[in-house]
Parts: sequence; C-alpha cells; structure tokens
Amino acid sequence: MDAGRLTLIPKKESAAKGYIIAEVEVTDPALFEQYRAGVPPTVAAHGGRYLVRGGAMTPAEGDWHPKRLIVLEFPDLKAAKAWHESAAYAPLKAMRERSARTKMVIVEGAAP
Repeated sequence: MDAGRLTLIPKKESAAKGYIIAEVEVTDPALFEQYRAGVPPTVAAHGGRYLVRGGAMTPAEGDWHPKRLIVLEFPDLKAAKAWHESAAYAPLKAMRERSARTKMVIVEGAAP
C-alpha cells in the first residue's frame, strides 16, 4: 500500500432492525406500574430502545383507538425475539399479562 494513498473500504450493510409493536390496555394500574419500571433494563440488555412509550395519539384512519402503544427497536429481529423470550423478561411478562390486555407483534424492519 502506498503511504500517500487512502484506501476506502466499503461499509458493510447492517441487518434490518427488529421491532416490537404492542397495543396495551392497562387493567391493573398499580401492578402495571411495577412492570413498566422493571422493563427498560431488560430491553437495554438486548440492545433495544423505546421509540414510542405510550405518548399522545391521534387516530388517523380506520377504527383503531389503542389505549397505549409501545414500539421497541432492536439491532435485528433475532435480538427482538431474544428479549421477548429472555429469562430476565419472563417474570415481567407474567406481570404484564396479569395487569393488561396486550396485542403484540415482532416485525423485521426494512433493509438498510
């Protein structure tokens, strides 16, 4: 390699992100608050982060009026599934199941 030349190495494309999208209707606010407080470290441990965590919503089309909407982003689909199936999340998942009605999907994002 010539000391005066810069060699560019093409950037390797990363995997598509993985997302968890959940519609949640809280039925036991006190228990759900315990769940909500315990989840963030388990998400972070799998490289995840919150994109949406229950903020204000405006229905735009159709007859969809979720009470609470959550969107989590993970480095890839495998990480999203691993978080959902993890031992650390299992007791919290059971807590959520007792404190809310939930519809959830795990979805792969568009390729970069």
